[in-house]
Amino acid sequence: MSSAVGPARLVTVTRVVDVPIVHSFDPPERFVAGTVGAPGERTFFLQARAGVRVVSVALEKQQVIALAERMDQLLDELMTADTRDVVPAVAPLDLDDSEPLEQPIVEEFRAGTMTLSWDPDDERVVVEVFPYTEAAVVSPDQIDEDVEEPEPEELLVVRLPASTARSFVQRAERVVEAGRPSCPFCGTPMDPEGHLCVRANGYKRRDP
Repeated sequence: MSSAVGPARLVTVTRVVDVPIVHSFDPPERFVAGTVGAPGERTFFLQARAGVRVVSVALEKQQVIALAERMDQLLDELMTADTRDVVPAVAPLDLDDSEPLEQPIVEEFRAGTMTLSWDPDDERVVVEVFPYTEAAVVSPDQIDEDVEEPEPEELLVVRLPASTARSFVQRAERVVEAGRPSCPFCGTPMDPEGHLCVRANGYKRRDP
């Protein structure tokens, strides 16, 4: 008994891989955190500029706080290593930046995941900002699962000298503190017209 085998067919499958748009600044002429709007209604941005090219990414206040704190911690850790000669203890005075954000502000995307690292070869702090996506949000019942995060359509990559990174931290801290004053009794941010203080049994207090 013989069996017949038909001719083999070669099927070519072409996968289209979307290459993300990388907004790269190495290094930027300016990289700052800033806000638009009145206290209590502020929108926070990270903004990088090199020449006439400006990229603005929206993010939450807590993300600014987390980025600044982690960057400051990273720089402090580097001061105890062999890189201590290239990492200043404080922000250099000549790099102090209190100017407003570049105008007009065109939001490229809203920040989701952010990563922070040190490149020892170039002696640069590397900040990577990825867009926020619903697909990247992990629910409580997915904590122990391997969830594949979708490839980003674009991202912001900024490579900073250590001195510029210190300056970024200093400004970011000022920007965060420039919001609404906190109630001295309950710590809740106060609007100009006052707020309902839980420690005052719901009576409205005004900023003295």
